Amino acid sequence: MKAYLGIDVGSVTTKFALLRQDNELIEHLYLLTQGKPIEVVQEGLKQLERQLPENVDICGVATTGSARYLAGVIVGADLIKNEITSHAVATLQYIPEVQTIIEIGGQDSKIIIIRDGIATDFGMNTVCAAGTGSFLDHQALRLNMTIQEFSQRALNSKTPVRIAGRCTVFAESDMIHKQQMGHQTEDILYGLCQALVRNYLNNVGLGKEIKPPIVFQGGVAFNQAIVKAFEEELGSKITVPLHHEVMGAIGAALLVHETIENNNDVQSKFKGFGVSEMKYHTSSFICKACPNQCEIAQLSLDSEVLARWGGRCDLWERDPTSS
Repeated sequence: MKAYLGIDVGSVTTKFALLRQDNELIEHLYLLTQGKPIEVVQEGLKQLERQLPENVDICGVATTGSARYLAGVIVGADLIKNEITSHAVATLQYIPEVQTIIEIGGQDSKIIIIRDGIATDFGMNTVCAAGTGSFLDHQALRLNMTIQEFSQRALNSKTPVRIAGRCTVFAESDMIHKQQMGHQTEDILYGLCQALVRNYLNNVGLGKEIKPPIVFQGGVAFNQAIVKAFEEELGSKITVPLHHEVMGAIGAALLVHETIENNNDVQSKFKGFGVSEMKYHTSSFICKACPNQCEIAQLSLDSEVLARWGGRCDLWERDPTSS
């Protein structure tokens, strides 16, 4: 069986998606990155190897996400693609009529505008946590409840209170103030959901023409209270795809499948599942070649530099062994 693997390495979670030749999803993983992208990619490969039947042939691998270059070097990726393209391709595969994609992860959020099957505009937020999943996770932890309990209790709100959600610090202060005023926990929780939605629309979605069909994906889409808050704010139905949490990985797999086929089924550069046992080392240094002084990340194996990246130019990417 021919198969294509997509790996989406984010700051909070790492996702794997394996597609058959007909683009049917046959395996997927959703793991916590925990600040250890190399170890988690290796662990994911170990789990995949255990779960796959013996007759599966990995014909192509692609990486995406914030650590896509690092993951690409480790696994021997045939394609390294940005998150916007990967999410758009995956969504169009399942919901071809989509016009707006809302994607919210643990530490960043995106909006992708689709018109006639083509991504025409996008916006990203990688700075403010008040529009991401970590905002809700932190508040759930402070209230000593799981994020699942947070979602369920927020849905029971009858009279949600307005929380100042432009900043996580102000939101937490306002939330404590509302608790001290005697408001019900359920109403405060749903108020937080509404605050996240307002923050997202006022920042990531600012100036964007949000048209239905609207698709919501990413880990935060598990939270039904957020889905409800988006529907109320936008006055439109929100569609959450079946595998919304791994859509970036699915998109990467779809893209590498197309790339390999368009190149007459060239041999994949995938290094195999054995890379899960290798001991990699990461480090960084400041490039002094120009006044920009970029921080260059590098990946090594047994003292051999495998790759360097992170500069504003491709000086180090052209020749990993240069000095």
